[in-house]
Amino acid sequence: MTLDQSGSSRPARRGHQSLRVAARALAAVGLAVDASVHAHLADRYDAATATISQGTLFRVEAALAALAALLVLAWRRAAADAFAWLVAAGGLAALLVYRYVNVGGIGPLPNMYEPTWFTEKYVVAAAQVLAIVAATLLLTGIRRPYFRARRPGRV
Repeated sequence: MTLDQSGSSRPARRGHQSLRVAARALAAVGLAVDASVHAHLADRYDAATATISQGTLFRVEAALAALAALLVLAWRRAAADAFAWLVAAGGLAALLVYRYVNVGGIGPLPNMYEPTWFTEKYVVAAAQVLAIVAATLLLTGIRRPYFRARRPGRV
């Protein structure tokens, strides 16, 4: 049985790989739910009260979340994980700000203040938190072992 620098065996690497696969799957699921709910709700927010409607912003969020989910699954690089984290964190930040603060219209953006919680908003918030946690693990907590085992006699 081969040992790495930490003294762990190859089965431990398989466990490590399983954690990475699970984190990728959870991030992708959270982002897919985010994309699905935003795409579903977009037509409800198409009022022409600003240059860019809230429905258009929902479609942009849906497209970015879908792209991030695909990248996390297919590309498997830190840049994809960071993009997924940014999409989920940005979406959650916008949801919370516009839930609790009446920002008003900003330039071409509409006033998106909505001081209520409803089922879809809870679902999206939970999905975004799941994606943030999973992407954070991919970026910081579950690293591949990059160090080779020391050879006997080498310092």
